[in-house]
Amino acid sequence: GGLTDLLARRLRFGGLAEQRIEEEYLRILRFFRFHAIYGDPDQGIDAEGLAACAAFSAGIETLSAERIGAEMRKLLAAADPAPSLAAMAQSGVLAQVLPGGDPRAVAPLVHLEAGRPPRWQRRLAALGGPDITDRWRLSRQESRNISHIRDALEHLQSPAVLGYRLGPELAVDVILLRAALFESPLPPHWAAEVARGAAAECPVRSADLMPGLKGAALGARLKELEGRWLASDLRLGRAGLLGGSVFLFGQT
Repeated sequence: GGLTDLLARRLRFGGLAEQRIEEEYLRILRFFRFHAIYGDPDQGIDAEGLAACAAFSAGIETLSAERIGAEMRKLLAAADPAPSLAAMAQSGVLAQVLPGGDPRAVAPLVHLEAGRPPRWQRRLAALGGPDITDRWRLSRQESRNISHIRDALEHLQSPAVLGYRLGPELAVDVILLRAALFESPLPPHWAAEVARGAAAECPVRSADLMPGLKGAALGARLKELEGRWLASDLRLGRAGLLGGSVFLFGQT
């Protein structure tokens, strides 16, 4: 008798929700994931199923980190996971899988993405909360990417600098997240600026400072000049950066 529900995009447990959940606690997370993918957001989430998920949410602790992480990746990669995540927070389920997570920035983030391919790491960073590398069994690279995104949110680097430092994919994540979290507009021409930064190379190289400098002194000077270049939004050229070095190194 589920055809009517299918046509209406109405997601419900088959039979008693409590019984289905006690048979397999992973169904709690699948309830929210399936709603995000197949459900009609205008109808809202099934109240009976939501109540059962809330009542049995402690059972999520019996699930392995791999299974939790796999389900949450799929949920966060849905076209619009915001309604399901809000329901998870309301029912206490989100606190079980991501303590301290807050879904409020996800809806504006999805709007700002404007049809860009969804990235679960970006949505996870929007949720906040503590490091969950072990809790979700994230790979080193996944954990590193999320850390880079969160760290970059604390600094006001330009789109070009973000593109240079993080590469285009993570730079886009940071810019969209900033706008969603701080309720601010996207920077003008930000996509083109990210691309400019991602393609840029610092115009000063070690050979430009040798033989006047070497070893630790060479490394420190290169870092200083790169800092000046970044502060110029990647616009200073080699001559501008080395202008203060000519006298020091006796170059002509």
